Amino acid sequence: MGTSNQILSVLEYMEKEKGISRSDMIETISEAIRIAALKSVNAGHDVRIEINPKTGNLQAWAIFEVVDSVSDPKTQIHLSKALLLDQTAEVGSVIEKEIDPSFLGRIAAQTTRQAIMQRIRSFEKDKLYDDFKSRVGDIVSGIVRNSDSGNFYIDVNGAEAIMPARECIRGEEFAIGERIRCLLLKLDPSSRDTELVLSRSHVNFVRRLLEIEVSEISDGTVVIKGIAREPGYRTKICVDTNDKNIDPVGACVGTRGIRIKSIVRELNGEKIDIIRYSENIEKLLAESIKPAIPKDVHIDHNGRIIYFKVSEGDLSVAIGKRGLNAKLTSRMMNWRLDIGKENAAVPENFGAKLERAVAGLHGIPGISDEHAKKLVAIGITDIDAFEGVSVEDLINSGFEQSEAQKVLDNVQKFCKK
Repeated sequence: MGTSNQILSVLEYMEKEKGISRSDMIETISEAIRIAALKSVNAGHDVRIEINPKTGNLQAWAIFEVVDSVSDPKTQIHLSKALLLDQTAEVGSVIEKEIDPSFLGRIAAQTTRQAIMQRIRSFEKDKLYDDFKSRVGDIVSGIVRNSDSGNFYIDVNGAEAIMPARECIRGEEFAIGERIRCLLLKLDPSSRDTELVLSRSHVNFVRRLLEIEVSEISDGTVVIKGIAREPGYRTKICVDTNDKNIDPVGACVGTRGIRIKSIVRELNGEKIDIIRYSENIEKLLAESIKPAIPKDVHIDHNGRIIYFKVSEGDLSVAIGKRGLNAKLTSRMMNWRLDIGKENAAVPENFGAKLERAVAGLHGIPGISDEHAKKLVAIGITDIDAFEGVSVEDLINSGFEQSEAQKVLDNVQKFCKK
């Protein structure tokens, strides 16, 4: 195993640097040596190990059963020899004989080292899980230590965490040694090493920033009724309050915009829209798409679809770049939006309009009737509506990954033709 000084060094290091108590480490080392003794070149000996926590001194005793006829010298001792060690020994009793730890052999020492390292990793993993399990969903601060293939490796209070490329805000870069804030997204105790997974692109990162900056949200006076985010582009949030003396939008924005500006700086300029919640769907819609003005609003409560028109000048505002404004508004309100130009005729009924849209998409080679219906249900009613739509968008709308990829591949082929 090694000298007393080596053992003492291990005990002191693990206690100071890893936070593992000496008693836990002594138990680990002792059990590892005992198991190793059973597997060593002198296999078969059961031993008892004691380690002095102050000096690191290791002592070992072989354990024998007292018998009057020895059949296994590794586990049994004759009564006459036992009496030389212990005058009270008798047949059937158990005695211990001190041995030199080196008697366990080189293989036992190697096995012991491996077992100790395994237990140390287990201790570290359990401690890391205990330290962070209650912080999942909270914002943590850490120092960037490395980056590779878009992934950032971050030191969070001495623990290594990863922010995968998919959890980063597109375009964000961090220097080695830079301190950043992230959402502790999840903790996986089943992995080989407990992995802290961080995120800056998750919608709850913005939610938690709001709770930190806006005291009225953290104390429950102001409530977030809906939130949707396109990382790096825009976040839409609708808020409400039961206190008639509080303006929920003003509370979030802060005096001269100080609160919202702080969050925007943290997000490197990502736009944030704060909207006053209303039980009246038409009023909420009007607030959500400002400065565009919705007209001829028709609401399908059963299908949770809002059909409305806007002027030609407002159309680009309501839809937004690559359709993101409409998409975010839809997610925030939890209603599907069907937007048309003011001069476009309102269909006599939604059923007929949906059927025509399904038939049109079904006409694209490779898109089944089932896929066409799913696409129409999420607001993709013609070939032009695919502009800016990604595989991830379709997956988030209920498509399997293979289905989403196949649909977009078929659309791309159709457009080329």
